[in-house]
Parts: sequence; C-alpha cells; structure tokens
Amino acid sequence: MTNARVVLMSRASCHACDAARDGIRRVCGELAVRWIEHDVDGDPELRAEYGDRVPVVLVDGAEHACWGVEESRLRQALTAS
Repeated sequence: MTNARVVLMSRASCHACDAARDGIRRVCGELAVRWIEHDVDGDPELRAEYGDRVPVVLVDGAEHACWGVEESRLRQALTAS
C-alpha cells in the first residue's frame, strides 16, 4: 500500500481517530518515522475491512492497534529490532 512504516485507518468526525492521530504524530515525530493516514470512507474495500473498528493502526503492514493508540507500545514496536 505504501512505504510508510505506520498507517492510520480513520474517518472524518471520529474523536478516537483524532486522538490516535495525535499520538501517532508525537511518536513518529520523535522517532523520525514516516506515517500516513487513509480515510476508510473514501475506499469501499477499506471501509469493508476497517470501517467498524477505526481507528486502526498498521505498523510495517501488520495490524498493531484498534480503537486507539498506546504511545509506549507504538514506540516499542517502532524501535524493536
């Protein structure tokens, strides 16, 4: 899908997505890790897969978190060798 290490699946007007975005922005900014965001409502396949569970966070293509971001856990996943 992308060469970003972190992908946030979200939707507009989602308070949990706003909080997840803030956490990802902080952690990825500290670690200089590339991340992107996809609005699941803009793609029927993404909406079908993630629509009822947003926010969903993918790290290196694998699902890392659902319904929120635990910053310490995300930081650990991104710094693990």
